[in-house]
Amino acid sequence: MSEFHVRAVAEGEQRACLDVLSQSLHGKPASDEVWAKMAPSWPAAGKFAAFDDHGTPVGITSSFEVELTVPGGQKLVTAAVDGVGVRADWTRRGILTSMMAAQLEDLAARGVPLAALHASEAVIYGRFGYGAATFCRGVSVERPRAQLRDGVGREGVVRFVTPAEAVERVPALYNRFEGTRPGFVSRPAGWWPGFFDRVVTGDDGYRVAVHSGPDGDDGFVVYQTIDTRDRQAPERGALLDIRELHAATPQAWAGLWRFLLSIDLVSAVAGRGRPLDEPLAELLTDPRAVNTTEVIDDLWLRLVDVFAALRARSYGTAEPVVLEVHDKQLPGNDGRYVVGPDGVERTATEADLRLDVATLSSLYLGHGLFGDLALSGRVEVLDEAAVARADALFHTARTPWCGTFF
Repeated sequence: MSEFHVRAVAEGEQRACLDVLSQSLHGKPASDEVWAKMAPSWPAAGKFAAFDDHGTPVGITSSFEVELTVPGGQKLVTAAVDGVGVRADWTRRGILTSMMAAQLEDLAARGVPLAALHASEAVIYGRFGYGAATFCRGVSVERPRAQLRDGVGREGVVRFVTPAEAVERVPALYNRFEGTRPGFVSRPAGWWPGFFDRVVTGDDGYRVAVHSGPDGDDGFVVYQTIDTRDRQAPERGALLDIRELHAATPQAWAGLWRFLLSIDLVSAVAGRGRPLDEPLAELLTDPRAVNTTEVIDDLWLRLVDVFAALRARSYGTAEPVVLEVHDKQLPGNDGRYVVGPDGVERTATEADLRLDVATLSSLYLGHGLFGDLALSGRVEVLDEAAVARADALFHTARTPWCGTFF
């Protein structure tokens, strides 16, 4: 059986590694044209790969640095893990485990406190210390039935921008939204070519509209029109499928939704990945026009430095609790932490609650309850009164949401 070794990716090896990732996800190798657009978003830095005896990559894990907003508003450097895959003829040999270990050890050595990813399969990443930390929902709004309440969304104007204008203007506009809620991530310069520019300048018909309020541009939406007509229903309107919608103010958010729901010859407006607490139904005279089509895990988080991560976020009002954390990949995180409104410290005091790093990671941004995870056996309760205190300490007023794919 051929052996493999894991090491950092060197300059010039990125395209071959991207092809491994594409193949593992049942895609095609990148054409010269696609690679020209992708290359700025795929530097060698932050990548580890498994290579066979001939130096050919057979597995890849990739990351780049972003800033993630944590409860209280502080932004922590986070490794955005944007590509993990193993070639089909090399699976079940420990390659993924070896690559993830190399990546985590590198992040810990460099002092990166968090790592985050969007999981292709929900069963993979828990064993590496990741937990589902934000969730999102899919929505579908029945267009003819969706009448907006009087005065909703009328405080600004919406205009289309060309793909070239979108590429030039939207990145600066997005920077106005950073830090608005836990889970939100920055979009560094390298993110845009591969995840935004390639979409809006491509052949799939995406349109970009920008909302302007009293202080200038303050929101944008990217959407695609899908023809839903057939022989049985030739009169059926189109489906507007939202790829992303972001707004700096409630007025801009309402104005963008007013715009979408006012477009003629449309039967429905739909979007995936929307915040769980988005009050869309409250815009309408008939809230039943809004349907939730799915609720699904979104951002998976991994506390690489538990102490630094816990100290960076704010907490609610409750008596402190002592958490005992276990981390089999990074044992330096093992230990007890006293968490309270005034901060976090390591302690030798007896634990109130015991949990692994994946469970703590899933609770870190404020989604979920210690009590629920205690019922499922993921939190070991040593002091029953501590459960309610922990929930009060970690709860956030706004539901965490990421809103960015990588």
